[in-house]
Amino acid sequence: MTTVLIAEDEPLMRERLLELLDAAWPEARVVLVAENGNDAWDGFLEHEPQVAFLDVRMPGLSGLEVAERIGELAHVVFVTAYDQYAVDAFDAGAVDYLLKPVQPERLQRAVERIRAKLGAHPADLGDLLRHLKAALPQARQDKVRWLRASVGRQIRVIDVDEVLFFQSDTKYTRVVLRDYEALVRTPLKDLLSGLDRDRFWQIHRGTVVNATAIAAAERLDAERMQVLLRGCDEKLTVSRSFAHLFRD
Repeated sequence: MTTVLIAEDEPLMRERLLELLDAAWPEARVVLVAENGNDAWDGFLEHEPQVAFLDVRMPGLSGLEVAERIGELAHVVFVTAYDQYAVDAFDAGAVDYLLKPVQPERLQRAVERIRAKLGAHPADLGDLLRHLKAALPQARQDKVRWLRASVGRQIRVIDVDEVLFFQSDTKYTRVVLRDYEALVRTPLKDLLSGLDRDRFWQIHRGTVVNATAIAAAERLDAERMQVLLRGCDEKLTVSRSFAHLFRD
């Protein structure tokens, strides 16, 4: 049974896609329906689906940003209303797409293509995503520079660049610096879209590390790795989905 993730922020479009997919591919199992990009990426890491249907424009992380993080870990189908911008780029790539409103016949063709590819490695999305980013109008995304957090009786203003790593902690996010740590109320999945991806690397569903603080990545066995940090004795687990960050 093929596992599927659907990420779509429009309720009617979400319901239609679920209904059409059930008819076109009844043996597929939808493991997550996300209403925004942050939940889509968090759910992808939890469920590791084989196929992801991603709305190109969503709150939080866009479908393109989620696809960039997925990389070659799953087969991706984009759902888009931007036919005037995107069709040429999609047609030049190895990834399928659906135009809104999604038509049953077009979804059926997409399903047939996906099923034919399931035995093969998912397509490299790099070139396609570069073309799409150039073609599609992008919403401005301000990067997080400062965080306010309670430390004892103080309210600290934290420079994000000084953070060694962020880690999920129930309803909070643990923020660890060289000299102290704090908790902020913003969930890690919501912080993620505002962090500079070149500087802050996600290495686990619940951990994002400042790349400039990484001293080394250490293999524990054939499947497991951990990160060693400068200025911190704590060792951070690297999940299988992110091991590629440390391969030669």
